[in-house]
Order: sequence, then C-alpha cells, then structure tokens
Amino acid sequence: MIRLTDEKNSRIRGEDKVLKNREGEQKKMEEKEEEEEEEEEEEEEEEEEEEEEEKEEEEEKEEEEEEEEEEEEEEEEEEEKEEEEEEGEEEES
Repeated sequence: MIRLTDEKNSRIRGEDKVLKNREGEQKKMEEKEEEEEEEEEEEEEEEEEEEEEEKEEEEEKEEEEEEEEEEEEEEEEEEEKEEEEEEGEEEES
C-alpha cells in the first residue's frame, strides 16, 4: 500500500517536472520570439531613419545645385549687361 502511494507520488512529481519543463521551454520560446520581434522593429526603424537621412541629403544636394545654377545665371546676366554697356560706350566714342 505504501509502495503504491510512493509510486503514485513519484509519478505525480515526475509529471509536475515535465509540465514545469514544458512551461519553461514555452516561456523561453516566447521570450525569444519577443526579442526577435523587437530586433526586427529596431532594424525597420533604423532603415526608415537611414532612408529619411538619404532623402534629406538628396534634397539638400538639389537645393545646392539650384542655388549654383541661379548664381551662374545671375553672373552670366551681369556679364552680358557689362558687355552691352561696354559696347554702348564704344559706340558713343
């Protein structure tokens, strides 16, 4: 009788250990999945930030190019005006 109770208790303890192991493994898996999700989110955020920075740099480049073009046009216009004035002065002379 005592033996049966001991066997029953040990079997119950064994089942409890198995259950605890399963719960522990499941918890580890869940934690691992959460970590992977967090890493993916961080990577996505970093990619978005990089894309945003690239856009900003591209926009800045375009603005600089436009400014340079405007400056060149202004310089050309000034040179043309000066040439016209010089030609006008030469004709008057």
